[in-house]
Amino acid sequence: MEPTTGQVAGPTTGPVKGPGLWSANFRLYFTARSVAMLGDSMLPVAMAAGLLQYGYGAGAIGLVMASYMGCFAGLVIFGGVIADRFNARLLMIGADLVRLGMMALLAGLFFADHVVLWQVCAITAVNGVAAAMFQPGVASTVPRVATDVQGANGVVRTAESMMALAGPAVAGLLVAFASAGGVIAVDAVTFGVSAVCVFLLRLPPVAHETTGPKTSTFRADLVEGWREFRGRTWMWTVIVIWMVFMVTVMGPVTPLTAGEILPAHGPKAYGLVNSCLGAGTALGALLAMRFRSHFPLRAGATALFGSALYPASVGLHLPVPAICGCIFVAGAAWAYWGVNWATSVQTQVPGEILNRIHAYEVAGSVAMLPVGQALSGPASSAFGARHVLLAGSVVSLVVCVSLLSVPAIRNLRRVAQPAGKTG
Repeated sequence: MEPTTGQVAGPTTGPVKGPGLWSANFRLYFTARSVAMLGDSMLPVAMAAGLLQYGYGAGAIGLVMASYMGCFAGLVIFGGVIADRFNARLLMIGADLVRLGMMALLAGLFFADHVVLWQVCAITAVNGVAAAMFQPGVASTVPRVATDVQGANGVVRTAESMMALAGPAVAGLLVAFASAGGVIAVDAVTFGVSAVCVFLLRLPPVAHETTGPKTSTFRADLVEGWREFRGRTWMWTVIVIWMVFMVTVMGPVTPLTAGEILPAHGPKAYGLVNSCLGAGTALGALLAMRFRSHFPLRAGATALFGSALYPASVGLHLPVPAICGCIFVAGAAWAYWGVNWATSVQTQVPGEILNRIHAYEVAGSVAMLPVGQALSGPASSAFGARHVLLAGSVVSLVVCVSLLSVPAIRNLRRVAQPAGKTG
């Protein structure tokens, strides 16, 4: 059974009229997400540089990243249930404090010149568990800190894009002039800042926070979350389609792009390509704030056709300026879809089940990314990287057509306010 879609809000394009976006709560939330993203984007550079310094290779770096992603993808659903049963804000604070402690411990290992792979993997695994507890609360927090949910998502996505651009550059400088341990210590501080900002939030309570502890069991809540997720055709069909997209396009495109551009054009060109992707993502988020369709997923899926330019341009071995232009457009397309998708989830789903619903859709999406990354090597060996990339471009177009062909996705209307809110 489909959820009620509510009213259509505002004009087809243009910002929503109403209270200002930059309330005290939103400023705190914006700071928490921006600072944490800066730290997260610095960490891979520091981790890779630090492990290489101690004689570990690419396989060790991949193992460390996999220990994080495996724990995150495997446990985020349970994080959603815990967030809905208790207090998502307190769970987010606790997760940030755990990550603060783990990153401080990891920095200490690097400072002490005692870097053992299994210990690094264990620390990053705990970080993955903490991230799985933190992430579900993000979905339910946005509607509670901003009346303009789409504007809030657009601003946060823009800031995250800018942090993703700045983070690796800052990390590179810090590694060169200080050490990998110093960068990891900075990452620890970002989690402390995030925890303080979330602690200072003054949020309106959701239903289960005012009615007392739940009497249902953990398993019953888990099953209810799955039933609510499955009952929204527009949601589960997007996730099924997106899983295909992750395996065939998003997973392979990054390693194969690096493999194609670095040997032919060098690291400067590759850095420029990534900068164009980040700049395009920032633009797409800004466009999503300005242009708001009555049918957000239809508009997002239409924009997503631009994503096919990324693998196509690399696979066709276009000149670097042309690749940069295509990837800029693809980044804008991904971000425009992403803001519309996040806003749809946060406004269509009632707050008392939103954390669980968000956890299911995150798990379904994220779980397929490492699968695509793992298959990219064997696929490129069997068919050639160029053909895998061109096939990914075709799949991107098929994904967009598939999204638009599902009536529940195509006809989902934008709502005036988050589900369950009145007035």
